[in-house]
Amino acid sequence: MFYMIYSEDAANSLENRLATRPAHVARLQALNEAGRLILAGPLPAIDSNEPGGAGFTGSLVVAEFNSLADAQAWADSDPYLAAGVYVKSTVKPFKKVLP
Repeated sequence: MFYMIYSEDAANSLENRLATRPAHVARLQALNEAGRLILAGPLPAIDSNEPGGAGFTGSLVVAEFNSLADAQAWADSDPYLAAGVYVKSTVKPFKKVLP
């Protein structure tokens, strides 16, 4: 089943986000290579794909896991969480309808 993982950034976490990004992206690449990643990306703090110093307010991932518990465990082990970039992650089942 698919799950949505919505993670919220801590205030002033851009520096930690940039420093931790390679480890965070490596996990996403592994999901993608396994054919389990539907989409992933950050949420810019301003109306721009390149927010610069404004940074981000969080991230969204939609991916396939065996269970809600597995999706939650994956979210809980995100390097961004350990580095203090994320303050919390919400994991919910997701039903893909389109496309």
